[in-house]
Amino acid sequence: MAAKKPFLNFLKNLDTAAEILQLSEAEKEALATPEAIHETEIEFSRDSGETETVTAYRVQHNSARGPYKGGIRYHHEADLEEVKALASLMSFKCSVVNIPMGGGKGGIKINPKPLSETELESLSRVYFRWGTENGIFGVNKDVPAPDVYTTPQIMSWMLDEHEKILGHKSPGVITGKPLELGGSLGRNYSTAMGGFYVLQKHLAKLGKKPVDTTIAVQGFGNAGSYFAEIAHEAGYKIVAVSDSKGGICCDSDGYFEVKSLKEWKKQAGSFRGNFCEGDTCDIEKMKKSQVKVISNEELLKLDVDVLVLAALDGVVHDENADEISAKLILELANGPVTPEADEILEKKGIEVLPDILANAGGVTVSYFEWVQNRSGDVWEEDYVNAKLKKIMENAYSDLEKAREKFAFQPGSRQAGISWRQAAFIVAIDRIIAAMKLRGTLK
Repeated sequence: MAAKKPFLNFLKNLDTAAEILQLSEAEKEALATPEAIHETEIEFSRDSGETETVTAYRVQHNSARGPYKGGIRYHHEADLEEVKALASLMSFKCSVVNIPMGGGKGGIKINPKPLSETELESLSRVYFRWGTENGIFGVNKDVPAPDVYTTPQIMSWMLDEHEKILGHKSPGVITGKPLELGGSLGRNYSTAMGGFYVLQKHLAKLGKKPVDTTIAVQGFGNAGSYFAEIAHEAGYKIVAVSDSKGGICCDSDGYFEVKSLKEWKKQAGSFRGNFCEGDTCDIEKMKKSQVKVISNEELLKLDVDVLVLAALDGVVHDENADEISAKLILELANGPVTPEADEILEKKGIEVLPDILANAGGVTVSYFEWVQNRSGDVWEEDYVNAKLKKIMENAYSDLEKAREKFAFQPGSRQAGISWRQAAFIVAIDRIIAAMKLRGTLK
């Protein structure tokens, strides 16, 4: 598998959409270039009394439609290439679901797992102090949220540090907070719920009933586990799941009870761990549970109706795309399908509901949290989900219209466009229009 290149993948998708829309070089350059890149070295305290220095980032891509919005991730592989890509995709994601925000992303290059709670707090406060004192973060400028290995508790420390520096309360500066500090009901499962609303609308259009639909979920973290639960309750058949250690699938025509999956994951720490120790597996236990142990790569090749990618970026690429057998892919993770894989899947007739639509439920409810914080209101959970459903379904319909508009145009090299191309086209149209209205783009 080739090295991951997330920002180059973004640029490839941008180039494709730009050609369809016949964008000028100035328009394309404006979308390809972040408005601000902040990079620094920060020091935080370890329990030993020593200090550790790590690299920290905040990239602000585009603010034509509103304040920058995007998560902060703690990961040992975080780098500027990744953060730039995710910031750019956030601009497009907000535009696709038509919420008045732009795109940003933050990251700290560190493995947070060995850190104690006090060390995590020190790291989080130092990072947000840097961003606040340098005018990077602000309720009307840049509104972060949780991402990989960051939590509502970490958001709480960051909020507290920000307000200490300002000298007054500003709960809307950060989202994904605990309810006690102004978080929104429904935020914890919003990415999964938004993806489910998109999938449900798409399958209904195809006349596909839940009871006749099999689903495999790669990645059983927050988004993947909530998605499995929501889909199961709606009558869809979850027939395979995986985590970082591997996966399991039904060794029959049946499907999993998601309650059992959660118990297995909790008991052994992984699905595979319930049935195997190292390379030795309990065959009788697997037979009794009607389970077959598989790898993450094998899960990708299963013949299912829907493959939900809720784990890492770049998992479907040019070397394995031809082996995908699912009829439809739903991207709950960021960038799980590479541009090269997109071309292969399209030739195979496999549709991909792209990340900047399918996982936009998270940023949408984060926007709801920001609105509630600014107005001092608190919305009921049913109200949040109803508003989310309407926004996700409207976004899907907007993509449908774009696909109809660019289908088989006379003289065009495009014989129709993919869902990803439609998403980029819708996003680009809105961002460019906002920049021209502001006069920042002629």
